[in-house]
Amino acid sequence: MHLVSAWAARQRLVLGQEAVSGRSNEITAIPLLLERLALEGALVTIDAIGAQAGIAATILRRGGDYLLALKENRPATFQDVEAFFADPPPGALDTFETADGDHGRIEVRRHAVCHEVAWLFSDRRYPGEPAFPGLAMIGMVESETERGGKTSRERRYYLSSAKLDAATFARTVRAHWGIENRLHWALDVVFKDDLARLRTGHAPENMAVVRHMAMNLLRQAEPAISLKNRRKRAGWNTAYLESLIRQAA
Repeated sequence: MHLVSAWAARQRLVLGQEAVSGRSNEITAIPLLLERLALEGALVTIDAIGAQAGIAATILRRGGDYLLALKENRPATFQDVEAFFADPPPGALDTFETADGDHGRIEVRRHAVCHEVAWLFSDRRYPGEPAFPGLAMIGMVESETERGGKTSRERRYYLSSAKLDAATFARTVRAHWGIENRLHWALDVVFKDDLARLRTGHAPENMAVVRHMAMNLLRQAEPAISLKNRRKRAGWNTAYLESLIRQAA
């Protein structure tokens, strides 16, 4: 079973989940999950599969803003945005650059945003034209990574209903990937999620809820030791286990 999860990047908490059935996919599961979340004042980031006009409209109707990755699944819009950032007009961009290095690599990320998007909605009509309600900004991240004497470059593009400056855009895009190493990786390493053998009925979805709840409790617990050690301590010490559970009381 595949689950779509909502993750609060700043609080590092799982907010909800929606199962994806065999006859469906994430595009239908995401709106169902969004309807159960309090989105007032929130900025919702989603991978390219969420770059759908209906999903954008749901986020806006619920009081939030969206920041959606843009890839070739929206070919016409992707080509327009790609061409714009390849040769932007003078003064059209706000830019911000970051650099970091670990595990034998050095990565420089250049961020650029443009708040002038009216040209995307001209009188021209063509298949696949932009249809995103409330679109107020397009963004680009150019990553240059040096590893083992070799350099690779990649550009990623985004659509947003919020007029973010380049520095805020950079932090938001970076925070989006927290769901991979702070949730999915932790579920696999700490809770052995990928080794779970539950396959029938509601058991897989129910246990996923339990693991998400346990993850939330462990992240808020003291002392500041690894999640793995906090989980071990809860198994060995019933008083510590009780303190974890009473956090949510």
